[in-house]
Amino acid sequence: MQKITPCLWFDTEGEEAAEFYVSIFPDSKILEVSRYGDAGPGTAGSAMTVSFELAGSRFVALNGGPAFTFNEAVSFQVDCADQQEVDYFWEGLSKGGEEGQCGWLKDQFGVSWQIVPAAVPALLADPDRGRSQRAMQAMLGMGKLDVAAMERAADAG
Repeated sequence: MQKITPCLWFDTEGEEAAEFYVSIFPDSKILEVSRYGDAGPGTAGSAMTVSFELAGSRFVALNGGPAFTFNEAVSFQVDCADQQEVDYFWEGLSKGGEEGQCGWLKDQFGVSWQIVPAAVPALLADPDRGRSQRAMQAMLGMGKLDVAAMERAADAG
């Protein structure tokens, strides 16, 4: 049993968002949808909450109305084994959204994601300060992270 479950507040598109995320992440599924009844406050029959699982982690989408919106203060980091995985998640999650800097993006629902290749933390923590700084400088000029380009920059000293 997962101890902490993120709850994402949407206006009305929680079910659509959950279906979108489940279509991108392998080993993911919608677990349960509860719907508003005649008592409201949402439209009767529309999704109130959607429980779903992404790659083994549970989430809840709540259609709570327009009172709150997403911002970059909270993001979800997707750890990627290689560039192929980075490309896959970047393409899928950024579709209809907004590409950011340094591996960050906002999806079409405004949720922020960080698409991080496994090699990046090691590059940035390299004990050779010059190497790590060159990798960082390269990363600062990127949207989607390109591991090979970061490695070339790091080695260009």
